[in-house]
Amino acid sequence: MSSPPKAALVVACAAVLITVAGVAVAWSLRPPDQPDAGAAPAQDQLRCGTTACRSLVKREVGADSVELLVGSGEGRIRTNGASGPNIFELTVAASGADITEGSLQCADAEVTVCLVRGAAGGEVRGEVFVRRSGAWTRAQVPYLSSGAHLALADVDRDAVADVVAVQRACPGVDDCGRRFAQVFSVVGGGEVGCTAVVGSPEELPGWPEVVPDASTLVRCGP
Repeated sequence: MSSPPKAALVVACAAVLITVAGVAVAWSLRPPDQPDAGAAPAQDQLRCGTTACRSLVKREVGADSVELLVGSGEGRIRTNGASGPNIFELTVAASGADITEGSLQCADAEVTVCLVRGAAGGEVRGEVFVRRSGAWTRAQVPYLSSGAHLALADVDRDAVADVVAVQRACPGVDDCGRRFAQVFSVVGGGEVGCTAVVGSPEELPGWPEVVPDASTLVRCGP
């Protein structure tokens, strides 16, 4: 049996090389793969409950940003900036509170305070995060308002925001309008005092912001 002519082998080899080179070039120039719209999120994606977290609101607080993230019945607080990245679980979200764009309030100062609050079952529940000496921590005390108002205000004028919680003066009575404001020190961790009971929320000092004069506060309770 005769062998193929040498010239034919050279041509065949050259054709194979050209074909391989063409395939390689075509592969390198192919468009990037499109992600599957129904694919599961990446394993390192931050989750809130059974779903991926979504950003609800972000506040710039000095050199940091504070972002409220929510998902399926759970939430997170994420901070970024000069204090470094931090992620905290939202206990008020896990307790069933309704977290909205208005849930986050921050007061920037040497000691920065951020309050996250949400309505749940006729109450407003809240928790506080504090930045002190460049580090964020969660205050261990939860806050509760039975009178539909929970907010920050520097009542005692120490340059650190306090928590003001409006309370019903007649618990268990649906149509009672009597209210008083209860003030808590974030840095002190206890009550500053309470206002006198008034006949309606509109009579509270500064309503609807409710900023009592510290000199008018009295001891809470009997």
